Amino acid sequence: MPEGPELHKAALLVNTMCKGRVFTGKIKKSAANYKNPEVEHNYKEYTIRAESRGKEMAVILSGYPLANDKKRAKKNGDLRILFRFGMSGRFQFGPVDEMHKHAHLNFYTKTEKKDKGLVLSFVDVRRFGGWQVKDTWSEDRGPDPMFEYQAFRENVLNNLDSSVFNKPLCEVLHNQRYFNGIGNYLRAEIIFRSGIPPFTCARDVLESLQVYPEEKKPCTPDLLELCHLVPREVVNLPGVGYEPSGSYSGYSRFQEWLQCYYNTDLNNLVDHDGRTMWFKGKPGPLAPKG
Repeated sequence: MPEGPELHKAALLVNTMCKGRVFTGKIKKSAANYKNPEVEHNYKEYTIRAESRGKEMAVILSGYPLANDKKRAKKNGDLRILFRFGMSGRFQFGPVDEMHKHAHLNFYTKTEKKDKGLVLSFVDVRRFGGWQVKDTWSEDRGPDPMFEYQAFRENVLNNLDSSVFNKPLCEVLHNQRYFNGIGNYLRAEIIFRSGIPPFTCARDVLESLQVYPEEKKPCTPDLLELCHLVPREVVNLPGVGYEPSGSYSGYSRFQEWLQCYYNTDLNNLVDHDGRTMWFKGKPGPLAPKG
């Protein structure tokens, strides 16, 4: 499943591919994707840019100011489409005649008649992803630990009285209200580096931490700082990060980076939510029984 680094890289890819390009026409949704809405707009022509926050990515359409139509473009404003990638979502850009068979939402470039058209597509083989037209990030998602670290840290430490933190640490790290962008491989790598048994009560781990002033941070990163540092390491790797098929050329670098996730020399347990947790040493007192 794509996690925070993968959505950040996807936004960078969209920005690179769409820079300097003009799009036009209807945004086409595949007939097979019946659960997600049609996306309509009033632009004659438009540009595209993208941004991400944790496990969400926004594609933002802006009216392209035609020489004789600048007032209309300004009046229409921006259209913001919020995507969640689910298990297999990603973006692809290329010729229309090479469009992926699982392309579910498609944005077409303006082309001259003699040229082949290009298309930006949201591709989702397993169809767990989705989109909606929305002006803001989702209210049930917390700050991004990679790029909103201080707000992320405060959001966790100021809410430790929530019953959520009664659960095992490894399960709480999947809660997107507090750990937006952290998923299965990141939680394994973060907890592995912390040396904490994964099925320790999350509150017991976190209640001793403080929102440190920048100049007083400890030399050894604590669990929350690892939630900031570890994903950023993935961002700095070549390629798109985690990709279930492992089909891109730089994927070996990501595999080399992994220390814990799917390491058959280590231990694993299925947690209370049905997800496999990889770890070293003892699981901790809240481990599933049997």
